[in-house]
Amino acid sequence: MGRKERNDEEKQKHKKVVKYIIISILSLIIVAGLVYICIDLYIGHKEKQEYDSLANYMQDNENTEGQEKEEKPQEKTERMIKLEELHNENEDIVAWLEIPNTNINYPILQGKDNSYYLNHNYKKQYSASGSIFLDKDVDMELPSSNFLMYGHRNKRGTMFEDLYKYKDESFYNEHKTINFTTIKEDAEYEILAVFKSRVYYVNEKNVFRYYFFTNAENEEEYNDYVSNAKKASLYDTGVNAEYGEQLITLSTCEYSQEDGRFVVVAKKKQ
Repeated sequence: MGRKERNDEEKQKHKKVVKYIIISILSLIIVAGLVYICIDLYIGHKEKQEYDSLANYMQDNENTEGQEKEEKPQEKTERMIKLEELHNENEDIVAWLEIPNTNINYPILQGKDNSYYLNHNYKKQYSASGSIFLDKDVDMELPSSNFLMYGHRNKRGTMFEDLYKYKDESFYNEHKTINFTTIKEDAEYEILAVFKSRVYYVNEKNVFRYYFFTNAENEEEYNDYVSNAKKASLYDTGVNAEYGEQLITLSTCEYSQEDGRFVVVAKKKQ
């Protein structure tokens, strides 16, 4: 065999080795990807089961669906008592949020900052889904004028994914009320505004930064918030709020614009 033939043979062997290495690497990447997907699906399924179990535990058997809650200023409801038990296990659990006939039925966490519960669950374990959490500046003891809450959206349909369905007025017409329970009260809220927004740059002027509002210093500040929310609303709910009425604001991501947000504002029923 001549030198040229030996060189050609060596080149062919080298090409085969390189091809084998590339195929092996691609195979490992595919296998790793499939393993990751399977693990993610398993974690998501397990997480959903845990929250479903917790929601079933929190079910208030004293009230039936569609029935008006009775005013019991000195009597704790079953849900309030169960919430207090959860609070004793983790003091960061400060409330419970439920939008009937949706997947939104979760404990509300409040940390020392607005970062921790972006990627931790109610057991303080790491979770890509995070938790529904109350803004750190909300004072549950006063309470603040506005219970401002945040939550992720995800393809699993959990956390605040269903909140985005309020973009359609037909969905709103079938889901007009929100149940919000604290250790001190079990209340029902009616939605007054649904709007799209975003996180604004510092130098932008005359914009509605809804995410700064947790407590009104005066009547004008409160009315400005309600007025701006109503003005930005995708449709007219026919509901308004007067100074002194408790508000809740639910905020999640909205992907049609950079740093987009989708927001639902409601007031406590009297």
